[in-house]
Amino acid sequence: MNFFQLLRKKKELIPLVLIMTTAAGGALSFAVYSLQKTDVIIDRKRNPEPWETVDPNVPRKLLTINQEWKPVEELQKVRKATK
Repeated sequence: MNFFQLLRKKKELIPLVLIMTTAAGGALSFAVYSLQKTDVIIDRKRNPEPWETVDPNVPRKLLTINQEWKPVEELQKVRKATK
């Protein structure tokens, strides 16, 4: 059975197919967009160690969450209560 014949018979699948096609297209376009950024390095043959060519004057995106570790009081209370 052809795909379009199936859609003609079961019309309730048309919105699902449209939504899934749009989502797949958006995911593909975002992947292509992300790979074209300069922060993403794919070529390992010409530049196997990219961290050596980082310019210190150019700001980089870094993610630091709770860099200095401190025990959270609530978690310590929960640990003591569950022991």
